[in-house]
Amino acid sequence: MGKGRLEAFSDGVLAIIITIMVLEIKVPHGNMPKDLQPLLPVFMSYVLSFIYIGIYWNNHHHLMHVVSKVTGAVLWSNIHLLFWLSLVPFATAWMGENHFSKWPVILYGFILMMAGLAYYILAHCLTSVHGKESTLARAIGKDRKGIMSVVLYIAGIIASAFINPWIGFSLYVIVACIWFIPDRRIEKKIETEHKAT
Repeated sequence: MGKGRLEAFSDGVLAIIITIMVLEIKVPHGNMPKDLQPLLPVFMSYVLSFIYIGIYWNNHHHLMHVVSKVTGAVLWSNIHLLFWLSLVPFATAWMGENHFSKWPVILYGFILMMAGLAYYILAHCLTSVHGKESTLARAIGKDRKGIMSVVLYIAGIIASAFINPWIGFSLYVIVACIWFIPDRRIEKKIETEHKAT
């Protein structure tokens, strides 16, 4: 089956997720700059989550660019990813409203970890559909970046639980920085193959 509906549905869900997140930022009752100060934790959590959703949208676009077909397993893998991403607004709001306290930061990290695993599953499901010699399979390779991200999420969850939530939050920021520039593996592989033909 074609990939068009999967792309359109995913784009729509991600757009709704961003809309829900911004609606969680409540307008202050005052009209002075100091009235914005209580919103700083909420805004910080929103910015990080917005970047994460943008990262997933970017990389999802790259995945779909190099595939030609999807299967039922791919559709369910994609739904699995969207499920975890749809929980990001809730965790974002809880973390911001509670000023990055222990349990909200742990939950936020857990959701990011599960989204990372879901993306890994989706990418490898697409690889199995298109074969080990496909552009996607060669571009992803052993997916060290994806595995390292999940390890950092786990480290962030442990740090939040046993040391300090700000350490966990900092590790989540580091993962976002690692992925901030769109995954160039697929673009590079496409450029290389076009030059070879």
